Amino acid sequence: MIEPLPLTAARLCTFLGKDLLTNASSFFFQRGERLFLVTSGHVLSDKKSKHYPDRIEIELHIDAENLARSTGFSIPLYRDRKSIWREGLDAAGNIDVAVIEIERDALPKGALYRAFTPAHLPGADDAIEIGTSLLVVGFPLGFHDNLHHMPVARQAIVASSFGLRFQGNGYFLTDARTHRGTSGAPVVCRIAKPKPAQEDLPWMLLGVHSGRLDVGSRDLELDEALGLNCAWYADILLKLTESEGGGAKEDSKDAEDAKDAKDEKAAAPANQRSMQSQSL
Repeated sequence: MIEPLPLTAARLCTFLGKDLLTNASSFFFQRGERLFLVTSGHVLSDKKSKHYPDRIEIELHIDAENLARSTGFSIPLYRDRKSIWREGLDAAGNIDVAVIEIERDALPKGALYRAFTPAHLPGADDAIEIGTSLLVVGFPLGFHDNLHHMPVARQAIVASSFGLRFQGNGYFLTDARTHRGTSGAPVVCRIAKPKPAQEDLPWMLLGVHSGRLDVGSRDLELDEALGLNCAWYADILLKLTESEGGGAKEDSKDAEDAKDAKDEKAAAPANQRSMQSQSL
């Protein structure tokens, strides 16, 4: 029997045209009959780093009897000059979580995956405290089981008061050793007494890993990195998946930036276009 948790995560690669840009992490979330892919917003578009992919590709298992069999599933990021992903926004600014609805009929035959549902989000009766043991399931630096195409899990703990918005932002802190490529990974804890809707996947989805946290006052020579990370509260997924028509936003600027980036890459010398992908 295949344990379900690794099957919730998918390795994600971003592309500009045919050129591989970066790799990151993602996972599946199901709302009723609708299926979504979840990752970090900066994986899909990041003005600071001038990262403007026009499509992503995730790796899917296609044979439950042979996990070595997999295939890539490509998803365009723009349709009619509009981004197809949904992002959150609150009083503090952008929430670094993005979801893309996946058309089930477009998935390859035999696609094998598991998805979190609203039943896996923490409720009022779930006591999550500082020090609670967590797992971050993803693809650090793109590393994974290359044969069976499975993610790896890093141990973590809750490092700030869960339920409070750390410094007014919609995330909590985790204490874990993480790397680039983990952006978009699910942050979960084991459910000791799962309810019927949780029995097949007895893990509570607490957050979406975004990145490492550092402080500007740290002396790079004298002080070690804090080893703390930001995980956006997973309940934002209820908002991002609540209606069928409220997702895509007018992102002609991002679409234009993606087109410009593609044009610049096409005009660059071949030796400049053959760079390896980076991790987010």
